[in-house]
Amino acid sequence: MSEQLRAVEWTGDGLSLIDQTLLPHRLERMHVTDVDTLVDAVRRLVVRGAPAIGVAGAYGVVIALRQAGRAGWDRAELLAAVSRIREARPTAVNLAVCVDRVLPLLDRGADAVLAEARAIHREDEQANRDMGGHGADWLLKRLPADRPLRLLTHCNAGALATAGWGTALGVIRELHARGRVELVHVDETRPLLQGSRLTAWELAHDGIPHRVQADGAAAGTILRGEVDAAIVGADRIAANGDTANKVGTVAVALACAHAGVPFLVAAPTTTVDTATATGAGIPIELRGEDEVLEWDGRRMAPEGSRGHNPAFDVTPGELVTALVTERGVLEVAAGELPGDRLV
Repeated sequence: MSEQLRAVEWTGDGLSLIDQTLLPHRLERMHVTDVDTLVDAVRRLVVRGAPAIGVAGAYGVVIALRQAGRAGWDRAELLAAVSRIREARPTAVNLAVCVDRVLPLLDRGADAVLAEARAIHREDEQANRDMGGHGADWLLKRLPADRPLRLLTHCNAGALATAGWGTALGVIRELHARGRVELVHVDETRPLLQGSRLTAWELAHDGIPHRVQADGAAAGTILRGEVDAAIVGADRIAANGDTANKVGTVAVALACAHAGVPFLVAAPTTTVDTATATGAGIPIELRGEDEVLEWDGRRMAPEGSRGHNPAFDVTPGELVTALVTERGVLEVAAGELPGDRLV
């Protein structure tokens, strides 16, 4: 399944996006040919995951250029539309990085921008596959060789979150291909259930054994000795190794540190923001209160209760055993910092 699953595809006249808000019950695609629809799709998490929205953002500049031609926008209106795409979600740095990469080609026209966006798309998928191999090699040198591994992941960092294959799930897929996965503990990932809806869906289709658990069960599962390693993705990594990922990740990292279990972050180098010194400088997206106050459109909290809904938290670099990128593995907790090695 992962070989053919493409969350983001260019169709020739626009973007085709798997609508991830409908999974796992329906697999449908949304066709995007205008900026408003793309920005809405990013904000509503139709397309999500730092690498995937980066790729979508690069293609989005092509959409903006073509829409400008149809609508007769002037340059200021075009740049305003591109800025809206770039800023659709604030925490994941890949979106801004990929838009900024194609911007210098704006004056050369849509075809030039499209060629660069396609290059970004290809590079991201290759990076996923490379980091899968690096992460699997690193783990297998350090974990028991006499049995398959029990792994844990939080949120979705698979083919749905990338150009294809996956970051954290790319490592898990590589380990599975080598016959080294016994079980994957999948945190459900409240409040939008990306773990139970998306990660479990990908693992089920690939035939990888897994169990979905409540987020609150993760620390206990780790401390009971039922996990050999935790592997997560990232939306932004500061120069010192502090890592922003889906809210709840820091609890997994703390439990791993207490239990002496490796905590790995798998992400392409485009997710490393060397201009941000520490996690304190990473903007954390606050989403709508209804996501935590309601369930399936029905109010679950008392009227008058307010909601606090940060989409991400920041794991301190000293808790990150290793950062897996397409270039190799940095042992962050041991002092190998992204800001020193990935510039």
